Amino acid sequence: MIDLSPHYQGILAAYSILIFAASSPGPSVALLMGISTGQGRGPAMITTAGIAAGSVTINVLTLLGVGLLLSQSAWAMTVLRLLGSAYLVYLAYGAFRKMVHPPRLAHIETQTQSAGRLFLAGYLLQVTNPKAIAFWLAIASIGAVDGAGLGVVIVFVMGALLISFGCHALWALALSANPVRTLYQSSRRWIEGALGAFFVFAAFKLATAER
Repeated sequence: MIDLSPHYQGILAAYSILIFAASSPGPSVALLMGISTGQGRGPAMITTAGIAAGSVTINVLTLLGVGLLLSQSAWAMTVLRLLGSAYLVYLAYGAFRKMVHPPRLAHIETQTQSAGRLFLAGYLLQVTNPKAIAFWLAIASIGAVDGAGLGVVIVFVMGALLISFGCHALWALALSANPVRTLYQSSRRWIEGALGAFFVFAAFKLATAER
């Protein structure tokens, strides 16, 4: 039986950041906007699966890289923590900027594509996005599964996969409905303000952690 209790708090902290970040509008949401409005919910869900697969790919590679760094030098954790904090501050800046000057989500015209091309579009968008890589570095720097066995790591990765898919799937479903899209536009300042405040708090906690 897999015992998650020693890593419970770290995993919850990582998942909390992931939920907020994956829910925040970005390139993947822009892609889903175009596919949802141009091709429908089915194709958008396939693209969402590709985005989630790209996310878990970065997750695994980042965990492996961080584990190697930590095994070689103790100061690597401090460097990663500071880099993660800096990126969270950057996310906060972006959220506050959108709160003050909320950009309008525009429709992106797309042609009908096969399931394979839709999945690949989402996957490539995610794995080639520097912001996504830096974001997973921020999560890995928390050390949620440091010293954990393979079972715990697999559970953590699968949970992250489900969160990524779920958050983007909600965007795909919501953005295909005009009333919801209009409501988001009218409430975007409050949403971005709350995201900015959360990222500032998360950056502070990460930078001042004793780990």
